[in-house]
Amino acid sequence: MSNIIKFHKVSFEQFYKDCLPQKRFVLTEDSSDEVFKLYVRKLYDNIKLPQRGTKRSAGYDIMLPFSVTLEPGESVLIPTGIRCEMTEQFNIVLMIFPRSGLGTKFRFVPCNLTGIIDADYFNAKNEGHIMMKMVNDGDSTFFLASGSAFCQGVFLNYNTTYDDSVESEREGGFGSTDKE
Repeated sequence: MSNIIKFHKVSFEQFYKDCLPQKRFVLTEDSSDEVFKLYVRKLYDNIKLPQRGTKRSAGYDIMLPFSVTLEPGESVLIPTGIRCEMTEQFNIVLMIFPRSGLGTKFRFVPCNLTGIIDADYFNAKNEGHIMMKMVNDGDSTFFLASGSAFCQGVFLNYNTTYDDSVESEREGGFGSTDKE
């Protein structure tokens, strides 16, 4: 099964575009555009593709591309810099969960609780850039350093009904499959 699934980086241009709204987390708000772009390039060059921590781990650790400090109730949309190629014919989905320690100890969790990355997301207009909106649902300030594993992705097989007849193709990202 490992030969039908592969993580890739998105292009630098896509990563930069998706970091712009998160500028206050990536670098100070008052940084020049040139300084910001150079810093995002450094972040991009340091992105590591997800890996399992041990040979019996189910989850692939997804690393934080920049440090995050969140007050209680505050959230951040994290552009991970990664995308995932999955052969569509095998009915595979990537489900993204919080790291159990971060969720249990600090209540740093995905806003949607579980991210669902479909195989056809790889070809979306945003290059299939996996983005996770995380929230500090705890009662104290939360800090996590750049390069820390903050989520884990697990590949699962799924089934379809015998009378399934969907033929439409994905184009967009978040919430795009429920739009006309």
